[in-house]
Amino acid sequence: MWTTNVIGTKHLIRLQEEHGFKMIFTSSSEVYGDYDQLMSEEIMDEIEIKQINDYAISKWVNEMQIMNSEAMHRTETVRVRLFNVYGPGEYYSPYRSVAALFIYRALHHMPYTVYLNHTRSSLYIDDCAAVLADIITRFRAGEVYNIAGNEPHDIKTLSDLILDYLNQDDRLISYRESEPFTTRDKIADISKAEKDLGFNPKVSLREGIGNTIEWMKKVYGQE
Repeated sequence: MWTTNVIGTKHLIRLQEEHGFKMIFTSSSEVYGDYDQLMSEEIMDEIEIKQINDYAISKWVNEMQIMNSEAMHRTETVRVRLFNVYGPGEYYSPYRSVAALFIYRALHHMPYTVYLNHTRSSLYIDDCAAVLADIITRFRAGEVYNIAGNEPHDIKTLSDLILDYLNQDDRLISYRESEPFTTRDKIADISKAEKDLGFNPKVSLREGIGNTIEWMKKVYGQE
């Protein structure tokens, strides 16, 4: 992870400095770390925030690498902080999104754990792809945007939607209060992306989960 995120990003920045191309860089909501209020882009510059896992730390390092290059070499980059993107095309592994993990395990009648005291702002892949494409035509070098869904939910709600769609009960589910070393609540302020990019998430969580389940059924032969 550190090799990919930090050294890999540095290679891209050096190429950018040499060739002068514009870059859209995908950061993460995890950079907000232990911050427990509405997450707006500017708070990273105004409040001392502690990132609480290596992934989060590496992504904040990436953002600092980019900002340093912008100041020193006048490179042109837009940073986007993605919040829990999910949907068709995300194949299962133990390290994938919570939606992919829950759906795969429910389809295969495998147990999984739901952490109750966490809130997320999940974003369907089609809405994410659309706004990333819009950045190309509305490119503002040096800007940073939260890219998130507009339907905050807890993790149990996500699990319940999946089980309800599959007509399953929760007998295989374990419930715990919280997951350590993971941001508790990710509630994004997306007003800046709405204003600058025309960002308007259209796919509801219920619809997106249904689409993702149907895709996974086809991929893993569960129809």
